Amino acid sequence: MKNTILLFLAFFAYVTVQAQTFEEPKLEPSDFEKVKVNIGADFAIQYQSLSHEASNSSWALIELGSNLNLPTANFNINTLLAPGIKVNLETYLSSRHHNETWVKGGYLLIDHLPFLPAADKLMQYLTIKAGVMNPNVGDQHFRRSDNGSILKNAFVGNYILDDFTTNTGVEIMFRNKGLLLMGGINNGTLKPALGTTTGTGENKTYIERNLTDELAYVWKASIDKQVSQLFRVRATLAGSHQGETLSGSLHSGDRTGSRYYLVMNRQAGDGSEFDITKNFTSGNWGPGSFTKDNTIVGNIFMQYGGLEIFGTLQNSKGLNMAKADYDFNQLAIEAIYRFGQTDQFHVGSRYNTVNNKKSQPEMQVNRIQFAAGWFMTDNVGIKLEYVDQNYENFANYGDKAGFKGMMLEAGISF
Repeated sequence: MKNTILLFLAFFAYVTVQAQTFEEPKLEPSDFEKVKVNIGADFAIQYQSLSHEASNSSWALIELGSNLNLPTANFNINTLLAPGIKVNLETYLSSRHHNETWVKGGYLLIDHLPFLPAADKLMQYLTIKAGVMNPNVGDQHFRRSDNGSILKNAFVGNYILDDFTTNTGVEIMFRNKGLLLMGGINNGTLKPALGTTTGTGENKTYIERNLTDELAYVWKASIDKQVSQLFRVRATLAGSHQGETLSGSLHSGDRTGSRYYLVMNRQAGDGSEFDITKNFTSGNWGPGSFTKDNTIVGNIFMQYGGLEIFGTLQNSKGLNMAKADYDFNQLAIEAIYRFGQTDQFHVGSRYNTVNNKKSQPEMQVNRIQFAAGWFMTDNVGIKLEYVDQNYENFANYGDKAGFKGMMLEAGISF
């Protein structure tokens, strides 16, 4: 598998993209005339044709057919409130985990303080973001699919260890000539709570928690340079640190579900194994919810003409909900080549591997993805992906386990 990856990357190494965006660009005060509401939406649907296997006969898997998955959709509202001030509200209209409509989150973005003219010079470099949002940890979350929003992702599936959550917090970002520095705090969990109960019936007890013990502290440092007209490079180092929590969600906060429906689901006999809301993160693997976590992420992005190289190196250590130690390491490297008059076509490959050094024996998941896509317009796209994922040292699955096959996905965003 590794030789295949190297050959594929070498194939694209000699060629010379539509611009990759990361953090939102600064709002210009001059863009504001009056309160203006912008409404947008995202829609996605996949045709799935996957097969899976597990050599352990006592872990019999369900049969996977080929069919259309549940269509997913997002509804977005962005409103300019004042010069340099915007509010955002995002709603999932339909997702794999929740078929009904529910609010994802929303935030206030401040790039200018019209009510404090003395701060004009300082706000040329600062951005304040506050609300319910995904913590800005690493750069990989800018290139992932988010329910109905799929056009930023050249592939169909996201990472194996897919860090995404919506937490309540605030982040302050400094930007100047390609340098970015960010610091922030958030509540670290999808379900805020200052206490919980233990036991059952009359034996229940209440445990008090101090709010400051629950907070997660995040930071980021990045340098982004357009070295020449053709060559751009960005390097990022980021972290998230949470010393104590009831249920940390950085690694388990995507409430929409993975793109690989029902893979590795065991036969239950009662029909629940075919319920897409049950094992809604099928194909993903990581520490899940935690009571303590320290995560460091490094990213590199290089773009030369139509060629993009993007890499991620991550380490996450902590205690899971069972108070067991974990030490997860993730490596991902992808190469994408965009071509056509308006870069409307792309081909790419991604290698992604995750292991837990604290498991005995050491458990590991490896995935290779090959994709091709076509942007019919800036707002309409279609992607075809071949995926092959393998599990090593998973006792439930046996010596040989994994899934593979084709995914076809179409999306609309405006």
